[in-house]
Amino acid sequence: MSRGPDAATLLARALTASSEAAACPVTIRTADWSRWASATFNGARHAVTLSAPPSPALIAWIAALPEAEFSLRGHLVADLTVAAVRHAGEAITIALEILTVEER
Repeated sequence: MSRGPDAATLLARALTASSEAAACPVTIRTADWSRWASATFNGARHAVTLSAPPSPALIAWIAALPEAEFSLRGHLVADLTVAAVRHAGEAITIALEILTVEER
């Protein structure tokens, strides 16, 4: 019996849906994660690279990301940092560092 998609898959879907809702669809270029734990929580650290054509909507979406709420079944986004934003010709590349924790 499958438990459903993991946190990385749910996070990718949530980021894509959020950008589409903000009228600035992004493409996930890379996504990696590693397990993380503290004395009280289990979760994962995610490194995600996105790209999209430049637009005012994209700039606004990027600025709002650290405070955005994402619905991930069984997981919470505990921290989201925009690590880098690079303009390269006809695209903007966004590097994100995200911490998810498992809900208990």
